[in-house]
Amino acid sequence: MQQLRCVKRYRRTAWSGRRNAAPVGRAGLPVSGQTTPAAVPPLITVAWADRNAPPGYLSSKRTLDVVVSGLLLLILLPLWLLIALLIKLTSPGPVFYRGTVIGKGGRSFRYYKFRTMRADSDNTAHKEWLEKFVKEDAAFSEDASGKQVFKVVNDPRITSVGRYLRKLSLDEVPQMINVLLGDMSLVGPRPPVPYEYEHYDDIARQRVSVTPGITGLYQVTARSQVGFSGMLAIDLEYIRTRSFGGDIMIMLKTPWVMLTGKGAG
Repeated sequence: MQQLRCVKRYRRTAWSGRRNAAPVGRAGLPVSGQTTPAAVPPLITVAWADRNAPPGYLSSKRTLDVVVSGLLLLILLPLWLLIALLIKLTSPGPVFYRGTVIGKGGRSFRYYKFRTMRADSDNTAHKEWLEKFVKEDAAFSEDASGKQVFKVVNDPRITSVGRYLRKLSLDEVPQMINVLLGDMSLVGPRPPVPYEYEHYDDIARQRVSVTPGITGLYQVTARSQVGFSGMLAIDLEYIRTRSFGGDIMIMLKTPWVMLTGKGAG
């Protein structure tokens, strides 16, 4: 909770002329009680993130991305075929969904997922939800157990097969192609869609200072369990403290999150 309070205070503070930061917390956010301008660290930029990455980290990370994603694409090919068949048999429309998201440095790119929604779905409701999620930090619903979750529950656009694919995060497997292309990494903050990114302020845009990932620290710790400020705090924590070993740990935790469907939807 202290981390979340720090983020909200962090977002309210102006940025001009604040390069000499006072002590900050591990996530690079102001420590408790520090509300003066001097307590605010500089904005994270692409140059800062690359410059402050551990020695050899970026090249090692890219090698891991190519090797693991290439192997998984081959190993999971039978599963791809099964999922494609199920989608075709249960819902008219294409097998894959191609959308646009925002990547490193604010650059947009096309990404791939198994289609989980009806082909004629309207995004209006989702756009409104995301705006509320980003601006008000309060776009929560109740799941079947009555627990508050920060996601759209019982979305009528989702197909019967799509519901299970989302629960197990299998809809995101085709993004291995984006990893091979270099648009994404195995580990990193999730890429926002354009109509989410347009509501970002300078603080939130720090999320795109690194290559986005299929999984990440937020996904394995608090997916759908915290609001936007909480997600932002976790993503900034990852960006400021990322390491090769840390990425490996996140990858090892991901299968359990997928199997349990924790926070998915």
